[in-house]
Amino acid sequence: MSCPPKGLLYTGRMNVPLSPDLEAKLARAAGKRGCEAEALAREAIERLVDYDEWFTREVEEGLAQIERGEVLSHEAVGAQLALRVTDKDRHR
Repeated sequence: MSCPPKGLLYTGRMNVPLSPDLEAKLARAAGKRGCEAEALAREAIERLVDYDEWFTREVEEGLAQIERGEVLSHEAVGAQLALRVTDKDRHR
């Protein structure tokens, strides 16, 4: 099953079936937080969607940098990592 085309907004209510085990885990987690399971599920979905959007933007930016030729050689990456390790060791 594919996702709906971009730009289409879902305005109805959504029913997401959960396994009994997952539903129980969600209820326990919500109870520990002192909130309703539905609110915790909504928060979890929002975090996932926000992360996915951020990750996609980062990948697209990285690909655009590659297309523009903004890349480091293997040696340059190694040198930067060595500097970071050295700096970290100095601050201990």
